[in-house]
Amino acid sequence: MCIRIFAGLFLLVQCTFAVAEVTKVTVVIDHAPPYSYTENVEQPSGLILDILQPITQELGVEIKTVSCPFSRCIHMLEQGEADVMGGLIRTPTREQQLTFLTPAYMALHSSFRFYSLRAAELTVRDYEDLYGKRIAVMRGAAHFSRFDKDAKLMKVPVTSEQVAVEMLLKHRVDLFIGVEDTADHAMSVLQQPTEQLAKQPYHFEDSIFGHIAFSDGFAKTELAKKITARYREMANEGELTELVAPYALPPVPTYSL
Repeated sequence: MCIRIFAGLFLLVQCTFAVAEVTKVTVVIDHAPPYSYTENVEQPSGLILDILQPITQELGVEIKTVSCPFSRCIHMLEQGEADVMGGLIRTPTREQQLTFLTPAYMALHSSFRFYSLRAAELTVRDYEDLYGKRIAVMRGAAHFSRFDKDAKLMKVPVTSEQVAVEMLLKHRVDLFIGVEDTADHAMSVLQQPTEQLAKQPYHFEDSIFGHIAFSDGFAKTELAKKITARYREMANEGELTELVAPYALPPVPTYSL
């Protein structure tokens, strides 16, 4: 009798936990038009949600979105306060704390370009010309190695490319750095006065990949493994390419081991 009562109680506890369990994925999103919108909107929107929502719906999982500046979003992900973030460049430093999904859903063969005010008559022909200039950089962003590691440059952290342009127009910085393809697209969407800006001759060409990243804790869960598997299926079946097309991004490559 005692054994049966104990077994019954054990099953009751199991059922209680099963009912109480709520599966949820916390996604951090920064305001980075046209790829994500968090300001002056009822709900955050953007490409990362376009990708994750059909996956989580299939798995019966709820998405919780948290809007935050770029640097705060990364901090939350690294500290395990959030589960997922999109659009991250993969670097050795970030790989120590985060897990990146492959293939990248943003694959650009573009340049890190420096922008200035056209009226400033400023010319940057080579890397050394950057010294002594106030350069707006998005806080927490990754660029090219030489630039990121150079402590002699005068870098002014900003929360978004939009803020960088505004500071440039107000003469609070001399330059700002951005990925040329995405910066040009963003400025056109935001209807910023690009006619007042000039692209500097010096630029750094690179293959730039934007990934979905998991916090290390979340990456170890069965749910993360299921999301990863479905994401790769979508890449191989062309679904991801269809999702990124409206954002003027190139086709997503297929996944292979």
